[in-house]
Amino acid sequence: MKLASTITCPHCGRQATETMPTDACQFFYECKSCGALLKPKAGDCCVFCSYGDTPCPPVQQARAAGQNVGSCRGDPI
Repeated sequence: MKLASTITCPHCGRQATETMPTDACQFFYECKSCGALLKPKAGDCCVFCSYGDTPCPPVQQARAAGQNVGSCRGDPI
């Protein structure tokens, strides 16, 4: 399982590699460049699933278990 994800700010394009929490979803992320407060897109549980290059650990675990998950919210994990 990967615990790092590179988040790309949709406002300014800055990329930052961050460590994802394994015990909770991260609902907010403040861009270190423009200060924009990122929130998950509709259907996603966290900013990593919305703006990161790697989905959050619960989604990774579900996919590894063979579950077909498109997003974190509403899908069995």
